[in-house]
Amino acid sequence: MGAGTSYEELDNAQRPRVERLCRLLLADAHEAQDVAQEVLIKLFRAQQARHAGMAWDPWVTRVTVNACRDRRRSAWWRRLRDGRAPLIEEHLTGPGSSPEDALVAAETRHRIWAAFRHLSRRQQEVFALRHVEGFSTAEVAETLDLSTGSAKRHLFRAVQRLRDALQGTP
Repeated sequence: MGAGTSYEELDNAQRPRVERLCRLLLADAHEAQDVAQEVLIKLFRAQQARHAGMAWDPWVTRVTVNACRDRRRSAWWRRLRDGRAPLIEEHLTGPGSSPEDALVAAETRHRIWAAFRHLSRRQQEVFALRHVEGFSTAEVAETLDLSTGSAKRHLFRAVQRLRDALQGTP
């Protein structure tokens, strides 16, 4: 998207990614919606400032990850979170094609989600950007301000822990 891109075009292109990342990184649907809205307001302000030649995808991803980190760090959020409803995993994936498929998919989603929640925050961020958003390892490293080797190490450990959890090993 070029310098003449309207906010509506940016919003339509970026909103699904922002909301998905917030849901993955915060695990609270209400908080994810609030943070996504904050990020989209920042996008509006940046677009209004008419940053020429802005590469919006990396900028939006970086702002989203940082906003999620800020929300997790805030003490009041931790207190509020204890009373909030849990994230509904079905909102992250599509429905199954039959009742049996739906049951298997729900069980698999539950196991994956539980394993994902046991990853470190950094591993969650690296995994989400690499395997959900489709970033290259170099792009993940740049977005999270890590060395490429560190991003690879976090990704390797995340994938290994998820595999172990899905195979039933500790």
